[in-house]
Amino acid sequence: MLILKLMLIPGFLLLISLAGKRWGPSVAGWLSGLPVVVGPILFFLAIEQGPAFAAQSAVAALSAMFAMIAFCVTYAQVAQRASWPLALVVSLSVWAVLALILSLLPASLPFSVAAAATALLSAPYLFPKVQPVVSGPAPKSDKLVWRMIAGAALTLVVTMLASTVGERWSGLLAVFPVLGSVMAVFSQQTRGPAFTAALLRATATGMYSFSAFCLVLALTVPNLGFGGFAVAMAVSVAMLGVTRQLLAKPAPAPSRN
Repeated sequence: MLILKLMLIPGFLLLISLAGKRWGPSVAGWLSGLPVVVGPILFFLAIEQGPAFAAQSAVAALSAMFAMIAFCVTYAQVAQRASWPLALVVSLSVWAVLALILSLLPASLPFSVAAAATALLSAPYLFPKVQPVVSGPAPKSDKLVWRMIAGAALTLVVTMLASTVGERWSGLLAVFPVLGSVMAVFSQQTRGPAFTAALLRATATGMYSFSAFCLVLALTVPNLGFGGFAVAMAVSVAMLGVTRQLLAKPAPAPSRN
């Protein structure tokens, strides 16, 4: 089980990173919307803590979409004016504050759906309107290794803490922006702030797929057990195909008063 945890998520992160090198920020960000981190974490939680625990964690993870998209928007905005350390600190602070607030609110699936829907629908209007330069130096292989290590570390930490922090924080931590932060920092370093903003905007679009996974899993895993993961993954992939059409549309123009 330990070897599976150490290999599964880093393998997904490597594939997404290679796709970004080949097809650019929109594709990398869009693919990161797949539940490549939260899916395995919730699966391991179901094995170790039971399906009911995983279902409640999925509800919490769905509400955490609000904090995740807030992280993406904050990083993209701050990165246009400051270097990556400040952008990372500010955006992670925003995520932490919102995650703490979410942990204190009564848990319910309707609230989680409303929180995720609000974030997803408002996100396109909150990102900076920039035109990224796609050409540029490709990320070095050592940076790909760091991305993989970060994903493995998060999986281990969350699954080990699950029995002590409970299903609410297990779900919230499963949506910690480990992939978003690593990709954002390395993108800003190598490709610039405009490229980073485009990547994070595409990530927010891909999060429809992520949200669909969490919603379907919360609804199905109590009755279907591990079969709920197969259903949730199928719906998530289908939703990813739908959101691909959204990436072809131009970003909303800034409003003029």
